[in-house]
Amino acid sequence: MYRILIVEDDPGIGTAIQNHIETWGLEARCAEDFKDIVKEFTEYSPHLILMDISLPFYNGYHWCMEIRKMSKIPIIFISSASDNMNIVMAMNMGGDDFIAKPFDLNVLTAKIQAVLRRTYDFGNQVSVLQHRGVLLNLSDASLSFEGERIELTKNDYRILKTLMENKGHVVSRDKLMEKLWETDCFVDENALTVNIARLRKKLEQAGIEGFIATKKGMGYIIE
Repeated sequence: MYRILIVEDDPGIGTAIQNHIETWGLEARCAEDFKDIVKEFTEYSPHLILMDISLPFYNGYHWCMEIRKMSKIPIIFISSASDNMNIVMAMNMGGDDFIAKPFDLNVLTAKIQAVLRRTYDFGNQVSVLQHRGVLLNLSDASLSFEGERIELTKNDYRILKTLMENKGHVVSRDKLMEKLWETDCFVDENALTVNIARLRKKLEQAGIEGFIATKKGMGYIIE
């Protein structure tokens, strides 16, 4: 499920947006700490941000620039300041779209869905790998399932990334060991087995059952 962070200081507008987009199967949260939107972003790890321009303490342009230092996550500006200068500035600051207030909630949702499709469904722009409700965020090497964030080790991430990039196809043990070699530590057969076992246990504890299957004598596969 995609997560949307709503950075809007009008609680009425923010709640209305949250309630509406959640009816379309998206998860949403309204920002609360307008002194530190970066902290809100890192804690929630959203897939898209709706950003107002006029905010307490610092404006939306400031927070867009701060987030762009660490992420390419799509940012849609929503603002009543819809003159050409603000629209151009929003795009130049790293925004992906601009929606003028007042707006129709259905139009806003359609825009959000379109940006999510462009960002996460096309191979040349993928920053999240998905399978069976499991989302692997390539921008911060995190995993999420049913709204819960699952912390990964470097080896966990490399194994999952390789398997999810090749879902439906068997990945040999040799190939996985090559990927783990990139962590600057030698990985032998036994170490790979241990890493896979630990990762499976972590996934099962998060409610993700039977995600990685073993093909005896061949390798591993995500089906």
